[in-house]
Formats: sequence, structure tokens, C-alpha cells
Amino acid sequence: MRYKIVVDSCCELPEEYKNDPRFERVPLTLEVGDYQIQDDETFDQKDFLNRVAAYPKCPKSACPSPERYRDAYRAAAEHIYCVTLSSHLSGSYNSAVLGKHLYEEEYGKKDIYVCDSESASIGETQLAMKIMEWEEEGSMPFAQIVKKLETFRSAMSTYFVLDNLETLRKNGRLSGVKALIASTLSIKPVMGAIEGVIIQKGQSVGIKKALTKMADIIVSEGKDLNQKVLYISHCNCPDRADLVKKLLLARSKFKEVKILNTAGVSSMYANDGGVIVAI
Repeated sequence: MRYKIVVDSCCELPEEYKNDPRFERVPLTLEVGDYQIQDDETFDQKDFLNRVAAYPKCPKSACPSPERYRDAYRAAAEHIYCVTLSSHLSGSYNSAVLGKHLYEEEYGKKDIYVCDSESASIGETQLAMKIMEWEEEGSMPFAQIVKKLETFRSAMSTYFVLDNLETLRKNGRLSGVKALIASTLSIKPVMGAIEGVIIQKGQSVGIKKALTKMADIIVSEGKDLNQKVLYISHCNCPDRADLVKKLLLARSKFKEVKILNTAGVSSMYANDGGVIVAI
């Protein structure tokens, strides 16, 4: 195996890659009061969302240890890539970097690149899929793929509309948002990010209008969309994801469209009904 791609568990891998030896998901820990689970293949979204809904306080997550990342880097592969949550949203990136240092101290130097996705969820997926694409082409050295990945990341955009922003707010993930209209007024913000910091892009009254607004913003800000893969993830709301797909396809052409269901960390922050787009 020439390469291996390590991702943290906020990354939504398409079904066909979940058991692929080229990939390894390193799980974060999810906490709902005294209840703790690893965000791995045993994650039960329905049970988790029910627990969150019944819990009066805010759920939390804990990043993997540096040792866990170090162990993930131990592979026969020549090239190791690690894609993590935005360093503004989680300690996962810093832990992955420390894991690289631990690996090098114990086993020596190796081609290991730790990528701060400056995103989450399917933003991480976009990056992981590009790494695989370029490695499978077999024509680029490790350093060139790293450079191309950083360029691709800078051009990538992530957007989302959530029914409930309280988990993000209470966990201090909305520090980049200066003013936010209360969701109790049925005003739904359209959110995005700049270099991994969450910002507000717009707002609309009602979820359907907010999703439409998001589609308008994506197309107005996007470049060369017909050459890009559109990823949509949803938390327990496939109908909304399908609506977003239809709204965007009515406005533009894309190379491909993929819809995924959120895993544990993304489900915790997106909450029931959240929709995320990465392009």
C-alpha cells in the first residue's frame, strides 16, 4: 500500500470506503452527561439524538489522544496523510500533529502530512477524496500532492443551515459570529467559514427559505462548479438534503453530487435537521 489516509471521525466517508484499508477513521469521544461513546462504526444516530434531546445541558466531544494518531500512522504505506477538523473547532488537529512528533521520535522520519481542513464533516471528505484521486493517478510525488491539497483547501467552501445552533454556541464555536438573530424568531442563519472560523453568510425566515438562500449563495460565490464534486451531508433529514441537491442542480451543473448522513461529531454539532454543503 503506497499511501494511507487518516481522518478524524468528523469526516463522513462514503459507504464504499468505510472498510477500505487505505482509510482509517480515528474516533472522537462524545459525551451526553455521564453517557460516553466512541464515534466509531457502532455510532447509533437515532439513539444519540434522542439522548441529546432529553439532556437539559449541552453535549460535548473530546479529541483523540496523540498516541491514538501515532498508532494510526504506523503502517507500511510510504505516504501518510491525516485530515482533521478545523483547529478553530477542535483540538483534533493539534493532537494529530503531536502524534506525528511521537511517531518520528519512536520510529524515525516518514512522509506524514497533517492537514487542518479548516472545515468539518464533508469538508474533510472533499480533501480525503482529492488525496486518494491524486495518489491513484500515481504521477505526483508526496510534496506536490501536499501543495495541491493546500491550494484546493484554500479554494474550498463549506456552508450549513441548522435548526438549532445551541450546541455550537454553548461550546464556544461561534466566536466569529458578531451578531446572530435568535432562532426562536424562526429566522434561520446561513452559515459558512473563513479559514475554519464560522461566520454568518445570510438569513431567512423558515428552514426552506434558508436552504434556498444557501443555494443562491453557493452558486453566486462558486467558481468552475461544473468541474467540482458537490457533497451534501444531513443529520437525519434526507428530504432536506435532496431539496438542497435539487435547488443547486436547478442553478448550476456539477461534476458529481454525493449525499451522506452525518456521523457522530457532525450529528452533535449539526443537531437533528442540519444540512451541510462542501464544494
